Amino acid sequence: MATIDQWPMEQDALIAAPKHHTLLYENEFVRVIDANIPAGETTALHTHQFPASHYFLSWSDFIRYDGEGNVLADSRSMDLKPAAGTAVWSGPLALHSLSNIGNNSLHVISVEIKNK
Repeated sequence: MATIDQWPMEQDALIAAPKHHTLLYENEFVRVIDANIPAGETTALHTHQFPASHYFLSWSDFIRYDGEGNVLADSRSMDLKPAAGTAVWSGPLALHSLSNIGNNSLHVISVEIKNK
């Protein structure tokens, strides 16, 4: 399991990709982030340090790339296509960027569980 020490803080989503990530709440147990990537936009390279529950406000197809530009995930080939109001679980995410290749905003509220 990844910890906050695994990746440099400069790569954290709130620091490295603030255009698309906003802090809504934080305490010693959780961090709540609003991630909103409009259609046609690509985030800066960043990490997500903690495992999280993701609540989708809106869905759009995307491609996630690693730091070298290799495709890590293409939502068009995934079985899961969450509709608005759907929640999913994810572990921490290593350095990546995300391109919204769909027609809608990809808008997610992430409740990150801090490792203690």
